[in-house]
Amino acid sequence: MTHDAAPPTPVDQGTVRRAIAASALGNATEWFDYGIYAYGVTFISAALFPGEAGTATLFALGTFAISFLVRPLGGLFWGPLGDRLGRKSVLALTIVLMAGATFCVGLIPDYDAIGLWAPALLILLRMVQGFSTGGEYGGAATFMAEYSPDDRRGFYGSFLEVGTLAGYALGALLMLGFSLALGEAAMTDWGWRIPFFVAGPMGLIGLYLRSRMEDTPVFREIEAHGDAETNTGGELRDLFRDYWRPLLVMGGMVVALNVVNYTLLSYMPTYLQRRLDLSTNMALVVPIIGMLFMMVFLPFAGKLSDRIGRKPLWWFSLIGLFAAVIPAYLLMDTGLVGAILGFALLGLLFVPQLATISATFPAMFPTHVRFAGFAIAYNLSTSLFGGTAPAANSWLIGATGNTLIPACYMMAACVVGAVSVFFLTETAGQSLRGTRLPGAASAPVSGVVRTR
Repeated sequence: MTHDAAPPTPVDQGTVRRAIAASALGNATEWFDYGIYAYGVTFISAALFPGEAGTATLFALGTFAISFLVRPLGGLFWGPLGDRLGRKSVLALTIVLMAGATFCVGLIPDYDAIGLWAPALLILLRMVQGFSTGGEYGGAATFMAEYSPDDRRGFYGSFLEVGTLAGYALGALLMLGFSLALGEAAMTDWGWRIPFFVAGPMGLIGLYLRSRMEDTPVFREIEAHGDAETNTGGELRDLFRDYWRPLLVMGGMVVALNVVNYTLLSYMPTYLQRRLDLSTNMALVVPIIGMLFMMVFLPFAGKLSDRIGRKPLWWFSLIGLFAAVIPAYLLMDTGLVGAILGFALLGLLFVPQLATISATFPAMFPTHVRFAGFAIAYNLSTSLFGGTAPAANSWLIGATGNTLIPACYMMAACVVGAVSVFFLTETAGQSLRGTRLPGAASAPVSGVVRTR
């Protein structure tokens, strides 16, 4: 049966801003780890892996991918837990594990000191980081979306992605700054460790912000009505039986999103070093400039999506990237200035996707399975296609000799994304309350008492 729910009490702007800050800082911590790892891979590989530089770097890129292989397990664990216990409790745990694992990477002794234990410890910590991240992004986006006003969810959600790029850029800037200040020898010896230690205070600040927030009004509403999930098995059965379509649609959209994301952000320094023979420092400068450029436009794209919808922005991004990616890579091959311009072009075309995912993806599921649906679909697709993109691109270029492989990979991903967006239900301005799909016909704003 159904029951009437009182109109929701408006959340004051100060509370919404604190919720956005608490969500974005966790996202920044997650991507700070990716930034310092991806941008410091040559130093990390030299310190912790055996063999020549090229082979060691390939091993290090493979270790980067390993963390993504355990993300689906994290999604399966944290997602249902977040729908049963609440978003806040899970997010407090994930940020501690995530920041702690990143911090500990800086403590691993060199390969010369402990041999194979060095890469083994790195792999273990990358797995812990990936497992915790499996609940972090889905939880943070859900937390943000359920706190935001329906008509401004795109605008507020864009700041979660500002946190993404800010964390990534901070990691890159630290690697670049210490490299310039210390020199290559000192960076290889010990300087690469310092950025990893910054994750400690970032995690503690994030934990403090999250511990001071109540759980989301949307979750508290279904909890009060007795509609929250009570066991993992029942939730997963409901999810795969009743919501298989949004699971598939999100999975396809994430293929496009994260193949572009990780190819553009994580793999680009390695690509530029090998293709243009740029120094490590100059290869870092190009994506840093591009990310700072993208950050400026994210809130504008998020706000635009509240007015015209999420789907038009996705279509613009996917079609634009498909058409422009090969010319942009050819432009990047001309030299440093061309690399900056080509990266900026691709980054600008990618912004409409990046700005809207934190508002789009949580709205693809009803409240009682939202965290789990998001976490499982997002992390499974990311682990298979996104996080493996740097290693796949590196291997394919070596195997084929074709330096346009990353561009072709991105084009194929955009085709998958376009097919998925065709089946996406537009949810801009729709309520996230209750246990029906947002945007579905006659969806109630109240919860529904379900019998099992």
